[in-house]
Amino acid sequence: MKKNRNFLGKYVDMCTDFGMKLYFGPDGGKPNLINFLNGLFEGEKVIKDLEYRPAEHNGTQEADRKVIFDLYCTSEDGSHFIIEMQQLSQEFFKDRTVYYTSRLINKLVPRGHKGNTYELPEVYFIGILNFVLDRSVSEQYYYDVALCDRESNVVFYDKLGYKLLVLPNFKKEQSEIKRYMDMWLYLFKHMEELDEMPKFLDNRVFGLIFDIGKVANLTESDMKLYESSLKNKRDAESVRLTAIKEGLREGRERGLQEGLQKGMEEGMEKGIEKGIEKGMEKGLQKGRSEERARAEAEKLKSALNLKKRGLRAEDIAEDLGLTVEQVEELK
Repeated sequence: MKKNRNFLGKYVDMCTDFGMKLYFGPDGGKPNLINFLNGLFEGEKVIKDLEYRPAEHNGTQEADRKVIFDLYCTSEDGSHFIIEMQQLSQEFFKDRTVYYTSRLINKLVPRGHKGNTYELPEVYFIGILNFVLDRSVSEQYYYDVALCDRESNVVFYDKLGYKLLVLPNFKKEQSEIKRYMDMWLYLFKHMEELDEMPKFLDNRVFGLIFDIGKVANLTESDMKLYESSLKNKRDAESVRLTAIKEGLREGRERGLQEGLQKGMEEGMEKGIEKGIEKGMEKGLQKGRSEERARAEAEKLKSALNLKKRGLRAEDIAEDLGLTVEQVEELK
């Protein structure tokens, strides 16, 4: 199903800014966005209709930072959805998601006496990430985040949620895919490589994706926009891969340096320990030799005294542990 082809492929890449707006934007993409959100929520919410809202938001104060969402819409029950495609990792990405939802919530608070109850609508941040969110967790490709009580794990506030799809961690083959959410993940990751709609996909849900996504159907102006958007994505991918390689190289170098330093320290430590052991052993041996010499001298001195008293050499040798010859030589 996948073939080598020109750099554009047959279908528009879903993971580009142009692709996000083509497949899910207000110009014909609403059914796709409804299907995508319903697949993501998996019955937690059932979305029947959406209304697109302005993606650019100014703050309440002139000095407030402007925020621009990729897509922003509301459902018929008043829930709000921020949909973001993120190509590169950011140091404070999680902070950014909280900031986006906080700014939106602040804007949604009713003004005047209507806001006295503090009642708020539901707000959800949907993130499609083309980078690994947490390198210590290499298998998790779906994060479903809510405010929970740590003790009971029960949701404390159910009107704020963050749903994050981590594409690099999604590695399922077609035969393993059963859930609609996984079907969408597969398309996000592989759309530009496909030549036709895979048979495991439901045509009622995904047919429009393949109808509107053909590169051959793009106008000349849209083609230029897509090429520019695709270049930005591939540049981001190159930056990401370079960062990973640099990180691995620095990690290897740091590991080698730390290993050499540790080896030298351990070698010196072992050398010192071995030197101390040898020194102590030599000291003990010398001490024992001196002690034996003193004991031997005392025996010979006692033997001489006994010999002077007239005791037989054989008896003296037996009593003191000497030889007869040693006793007879004493004068």
